[in-house]
Amino acid sequence: MQNPKHLRAFFLVLAALGLAIPWYFNTVYFLTGGSVMPDVFWRDAFANPLTTGITCDVYLAAVAFSAWVAADRSLGAWRWAYIVACFGIGLAFVLPLYLAQRLRVGSEDGAA
Repeated sequence: MQNPKHLRAFFLVLAALGLAIPWYFNTVYFLTGGSVMPDVFWRDAFANPLTTGITCDVYLAAVAFSAWVAADRSLGAWRWAYIVACFGIGLAFVLPLYLAQRLRVGSEDGAA
């Protein structure tokens, strides 16, 4: 890898965008009467074929990401925080944050 610092910075920018953009829309959803109550949330998540496809896509990717992170012992016990954050905050935030952290850990291992 030529310069992992640039790639790490790119992932951190994506993490910030992955936090800000989805949570803007989540906030709008909650302010207009949306809820995390299962009957309301899942009804809205599967409201039409488009939202059903997006919901399934994101949740399947989140499960695959979580399985990968659970098996990755390089981040120690902190790996479980990434899994919790994946489902509590969002995959678009946690995935690039995890990749940036892995690059940091990998560059420290290579420097040692």
